[in-house]
Amino acid sequence: MTFDIAQARSRFPALKQEQVFLDNAGGSQVLDTVIESITSYLTNTNVQLGATYKTSKLSTAAFTNGYEAAAKFINANPDEICLGVSTTQLLHNLSTALKFQPGDELILSKLNHEANSAAWVRIAQRLGLEVKWWSASNPQNPVCDPNDLKQLVSEKTRLVACPHTSNILGSIVDVKGIAKVVHQYPRALLCVDGVALAPHRQVDVKDLDVDFYAFSWYKVYGPHIAQLYASSRVHDQIDTLGHFFKGTDTLDLKLNLASATYENVQSIPRVVEYFEPDVSALWEKIAAQEERLQQIVLDFLNANDRVTVYGERSADRNLRVPVISFTVRGTKSQRVVEEVEKRSAYGFRSGHMYSHRLINDIIGLEDVEDGVVRIKEEMTGLVKVLEEVIASL
Repeated sequence: MTFDIAQARSRFPALKQEQVFLDNAGGSQVLDTVIESITSYLTNTNVQLGATYKTSKLSTAAFTNGYEAAAKFINANPDEICLGVSTTQLLHNLSTALKFQPGDELILSKLNHEANSAAWVRIAQRLGLEVKWWSASNPQNPVCDPNDLKQLVSEKTRLVACPHTSNILGSIVDVKGIAKVVHQYPRALLCVDGVALAPHRQVDVKDLDVDFYAFSWYKVYGPHIAQLYASSRVHDQIDTLGHFFKGTDTLDLKLNLASATYENVQSIPRVVEYFEPDVSALWEKIAAQEERLQQIVLDFLNANDRVTVYGERSADRNLRVPVISFTVRGTKSQRVVEEVEKRSAYGFRSGHMYSHRLINDIIGLEDVEDGVVRIKEEMTGLVKVLEEVIASL
């Protein structure tokens, strides 16, 4: 069975527009049932949780169901997750609450989105901890190599932070291999940013053996809300940010300064239902469809001698997701974007996408703000427009 494109399109009201959305690495369109769920909640059950009257009971149950579905999505327990405004905010909360000792070292990948670097840099500066940068040698196809990590980790290592997939490169990182390296040291923890991976592949935090994992639901067909997982085995290493009289039995109670937006949380089951009943089979169909689409655009980009593709150059679904970034020799990336927009309804963007250290320190572009052109899940029509634009510049 192949991926049913018509059925999928019918579930996203925004796709009725002329606009072709190729910027969903920055945020996906939203499922019809998610929109309906949020509207219904705000219309019928928009009350404070935890009371004994009927409507509050309904709201509380819906909110609880949201947490259960969110945990199920990554094979976690509800008490191991926290939902909040953004991945950036949740990682800042975690860095503030995580227990450190003098002399601790943090190892941060330069392939990180800044969300998974800034929080740790800030706490290191505040507490006088050492930061080690985990770099990469190949500027066109940088990787988070576990062998390179082995040269950095030590008994002093407290935390390693890396992406599951770079939001610039699209290359899939060997998280399980990294976890094995990190966990050779008793106090070392692994924090993975899964924002760019979660829309494309099934996530199983237990199988990955990570300590922390974060991603954003608004990039997985849902509302503007994010999720942080912390394995129950490390909860005793996390202080609480909550009021003194509140419990500390769950990650949410420890890290959330207030409840996440009720209407967004309770809509998450609608996203999870989209992948059911045969979850793994649907993810396989999605990956196969993405491979077909990215093969088209990568074949074109790789064959053009003016174009440099960053990240994995093949379309192999086991090696990359369809987040594709490139530059065109002799022209600004933003100009490529604007010329495509003049000729078509394709919408994407250029820039550093908050992976400033990757663009500046590893890829080495002179104009970091202009950055790369990033497109996602393209097709033959886009290739024709790109071919025309590049030839004209």
